[in-house]
Amino acid sequence: MHSKGNLFEGIPAALLDEYTERLAGNDGVRVERIVSHGHASRPGFWYDQAETEWVLLVRGRARLQFDGGAKVELRAGDHITIPPHTRHRVEWTTAEEETVWLAVFF
Repeated sequence: MHSKGNLFEGIPAALLDEYTERLAGNDGVRVERIVSHGHASRPGFWYDQAETEWVLLVRGRARLQFDGGAKVELRAGDHITIPPHTRHRVEWTTAEEETVWLAVFF
């Protein structure tokens, strides 16, 4: 069966927290849509994932911070690959518009 969707539709009107939705996947890979609107990781929180994460910023702007201090600013069209167990956090996302991410974990 075919599954059709739109990355920009079906986003809740009020986002108290970042919104994450699994779009596809199997045992070895998963694809998620993440929507932020002025959200950031809470103070002291770091992602430390067992998988590689490839992220494409589809809309909006954001800044990632990596353990050790490196920061990467992203705008629509930018993508980044984050190796397993690379501690990182979302430092900020723009409040002017929704930031839509497409994340592939493998």
